[in-house]
Amino acid sequence: MDDKTLSQLLDKYEKRIVHYIPFEKEIIEDVKNVKNLSENEQKVLEGNKILKSIQPGDYVILLDEKGKELTSRDFAQFIGKKMQTIAKRIVFVIGGPYGFSDEVYVRADEKLSLSKMTFTHEMVRLIFTEQLYRAMTILSGEPYHHE
Repeated sequence: MDDKTLSQLLDKYEKRIVHYIPFEKEIIEDVKNVKNLSENEQKVLEGNKILKSIQPGDYVILLDEKGKELTSRDFAQFIGKKMQTIAKRIVFVIGGPYGFSDEVYVRADEKLSLSKMTFTHEMVRLIFTEQLYRAMTILSGEPYHHE
C-alpha cells in the first residue's frame, strides 16, 4: 500500500479480525512490463499467479463487480454459514485492473461484489477487511454494527 493512512487502517482491522478467526493476507506481485501486454495477456499472467497461490482444497470467493451483492448483515450470515459448512480454507481474491482470467473464474466457487462502483485495490482491501471485521462482530452479537 502506498497510502500510509489506508495502510494504518488496514492494519487496524486485520489486528481486530484475528481475535475472531485465523486470518492472513497474501499479496501477489504485479505483472511486469504491462505496457507491452494486452489486457487479456495481463489477466492470464495475473491469473496464473493467483492460481499458483490457491491450494487444491481451498474454497475460492472472487471479489468481482459481477458477483452477488450483500448487505453487511447478509454478508455476516454468509460468512457464518460458510464457517459452519466448509472445512476448507476460505480464500477471497481481489483481481487486477481488468478483472480475472477465464481460468480464475472457472476455479472460483463463488463471486461477491462489494459494489457496482470501481475502487482502487487499496480501497477494496480496506473495505473488504472492515466488512469481514464487521461480520465477525455481528456474528458475535457485539455492538459495532448499527441498523
